[in-house]
Amino acid sequence: MPPDILMPALSPTMEEGKLAKWHVKEGDTVKPGDILAEIETDKATMEYEAVDEGKIGKLLVPEGAEGVKVNSPIAQLIAEDSDNSAVPAAKRAAAVPEQKAKPAPAPQPAKTAGKSGNGASAPQADSRVFASPLAKRIAEGKGINLSHISGTGPRGRIIKADVEAAIGGGAPAQHVPAARPAAPATAPPVSEAPGASPAGLALPDASRFYQDGEYEAVPNDSMRKAIARRLTSAKALVPHYYLTIECDIGALMQARARLNERSPKADGAYKLSVNDFVVKAAAQALLKHPDVNASWTDAAVLRHKHADIGIAVDLNPGLITPILFQAETKGLIELSGEMKSLAQRAKAKKLKPQEYEGGSFAISNLGMFGVREFTAIINPPHSAILAVGAAEERAVVRDGKITAASVMSITMSCDHRVIDGAMGARFLQTLRAYLEEPAAMLL
Repeated sequence: MPPDILMPALSPTMEEGKLAKWHVKEGDTVKPGDILAEIETDKATMEYEAVDEGKIGKLLVPEGAEGVKVNSPIAQLIAEDSDNSAVPAAKRAAAVPEQKAKPAPAPQPAKTAGKSGNGASAPQADSRVFASPLAKRIAEGKGINLSHISGTGPRGRIIKADVEAAIGGGAPAQHVPAARPAAPATAPPVSEAPGASPAGLALPDASRFYQDGEYEAVPNDSMRKAIARRLTSAKALVPHYYLTIECDIGALMQARARLNERSPKADGAYKLSVNDFVVKAAAQALLKHPDVNASWTDAAVLRHKHADIGIAVDLNPGLITPILFQAETKGLIELSGEMKSLAQRAKAKKLKPQEYEGGSFAISNLGMFGVREFTAIINPPHSAILAVGAAEERAVVRDGKITAASVMSITMSCDHRVIDGAMGARFLQTLRAYLEEPAAMLL
């Protein structure tokens, strides 16, 4: 008898998700590769494909259900010649999370169960490769050894997404955790209870200070919970310090204007932003300072061979950091086009996990909102993030005379476990040189 269809782990950090939409109904016959459902995580909505043949017996989780735990049954799969027998009520109750008709007037602290990991089983102990037929076909066509890939499908089965992740990463999947750790290895579990601190000290629940009717209780969705959990952990466990520089970007602004004037009016049209220059300059600077382009692990500091730069994208509400991989190999027009594409798909929740997980460095730019200067929280496994402020006309002194200049403030948050103060300062010197004289990036 085919195994039940389980809630998949669509990323290494996924613990639960929302069953956004079913693409099958009870009684439908499915085969490997057929799309069963759309699963919404905290950052993306992805299609979930079948890995076994059979007939849909019962849909155990209704469309729109939230908080469905990874590896919990979401549908019954039966042999095609079997009856569509009923699923035991106890099993259905265990699979379907409790749905509330409406949010409570005030959020109350809720205890959470211990973490079950990312839902992916370890590779099989024997020599047999447990993979879907579609995954096998793709792997065979790309010359990938499936025994080197850890499956994220039901019971550790290798599915299409796992093979695509290995192809996109340019290396077998089992090497990814070592090169791009998802979080510090010694990170203790962080309580998800409202107001809880990483050390387990309960902070006061804000709702206790206000009377009913004085506020609107907006339930925390999966993205907001993930942001709170991850950044609380990062701020508590990563020893941050901050370095700020001011860059005279007058020459950059002139170069940008000249290049945009030369943009074709039809095919190949582009419009470069200041942020495109910042990304390119950061990528070049990271190559010159590999000790900054690094990640912390207890065993070693991992120095990355490429500048894989995450760019913070506002989802209003929410935040995601898609990655420009090997940014040092790309020109301004390519970086600009790729970033626009990533931002559009991020806002539509169409990014694949391999497009926003990992990376070696990050940039957050609030200059378009008129923010002059700010600090950002490091997003592990990165060891640094640039906080880019607005370019504005300021009075500066040159040759003893006061004159106006286009100045931009940049603050780098550094992980002191990896980047010492002087090390970070040297990186920022190089970055400023590139931003103040863009032609230097050609040398």
